[in-house]
Amino acid sequence: MSFIKTTEADSSYEHLEKMSILQLLKNINSEDKTVAFAVEKALPQIEKLTRIVVEKLKAGGRLFYIGSGTSGRLGIVDASECPPTFGVSHDIVIGLIAGGDSAIRKAVEFSEDSKIQGWKDLQEYQISKNDFVLGITASGTTPYVVGAVKKCNENKIETGCITCNQGSPLSKSVNHPIVVMVGPEFVTGSSRMKAGTAQKLVLNMISTTAMIQLGKVDGNKMVDMQLSNTKLVDRGINIIVNTLDISQIKAGDLLKKHKSVRKAISSYRNDTETH
Repeated sequence: MSFIKTTEADSSYEHLEKMSILQLLKNINSEDKTVAFAVEKALPQIEKLTRIVVEKLKAGGRLFYIGSGTSGRLGIVDASECPPTFGVSHDIVIGLIAGGDSAIRKAVEFSEDSKIQGWKDLQEYQISKNDFVLGITASGTTPYVVGAVKKCNENKIETGCITCNQGSPLSKSVNHPIVVMVGPEFVTGSSRMKAGTAQKLVLNMISTTAMIQLGKVDGNKMVDMQLSNTKLVDRGINIIVNTLDISQIKAGDLLKKHKSVRKAISSYRNDTETH
């Protein structure tokens, strides 16, 4: 069976330039509604991959996202949110993009076409078999990503992917593929749309589930979040208030003293038990 890029197939909509603003918005929204259902169909694959990620992280390994363009940026966004949200070190979940950090804001021409640069970028982090590498590319053909995971396989490093085309070179090259079939884009080939949304949803699922499994959430609260701005400090105080049933002032004093929601709650409970 030949490989068909459904992400590059013609849009189901014609004459977009003749549509009104409301028609465009409604049609884009209609397409977006299908994405979550496409992700749902991939849940068995997502579960299998996430189990391996959790095992690696619990054993002290790291999770690497590697991609180019929109896919690379999405990986970096997800990785960069883990420390402030869950209080983990910046070197636990790492996002790499073809073209380096400058490509986060501005496309670096032809950077995704190198078959060896992805592996070189991973080697800068002393990548090992303790780690897990997740390739992200809508097409499943990006040389930067495919080349990287193939070298990982050669070095006994477990690999996975998030792609939106069945039977792609990437999905065939990894140990744990996730394929979310979103179909043609509203604007033909614009995979930053449905494919990008699907990738974001799956990344949210993997990292959030992994962090919960690592004990970084208590109940449903982000007790290990970094208190890096006033909003988060206020959120921390409210978590303490609701968890311990104490006043805002008392909660604020505890948080100021312990610099951590988890430590503030634990300390108060210990003091209460000993008195």
